[in-house]
Amino acid sequence: MAKRPGTYSEDQAARYLLNLGYTIVTRRHRTPSGEIDIIALDPSTSPNTLVFVEVKSRTNTALTPEETITPLKSRRFHAAVAEYFSQADQPELPARYDLIAITPNRLTHHKDAIP
Repeated sequence: MAKRPGTYSEDQAARYLLNLGYTIVTRRHRTPSGEIDIIALDPSTSPNTLVFVEVKSRTNTALTPEETITPLKSRRFHAAVAEYFSQADQPELPARYDLIAITPNRLTHHKDAIP
């Protein structure tokens, strides 16, 4: 069975976060509002911040990965995060919304990037 589009980029982003010491809580978390690519704990914050990560990759230059975060995508992402917290069996931790943008030559981690 072939991997779905974006899985390679999500794997790359998860490896990047693990190399920085993040703990991956879950990947591809689905809610009625949409999917959260990666949920991780940032060890550099105290208390640990729960980081919700959107992974975007592009192989062409028509749009950068950053330009693909539209207001609609942002609303859906925040709705999915709210649904995650409503379903989670854990106290609500501080949260941050990051974007990992991947192009053939670069991986860029934008913290607090999804308004």
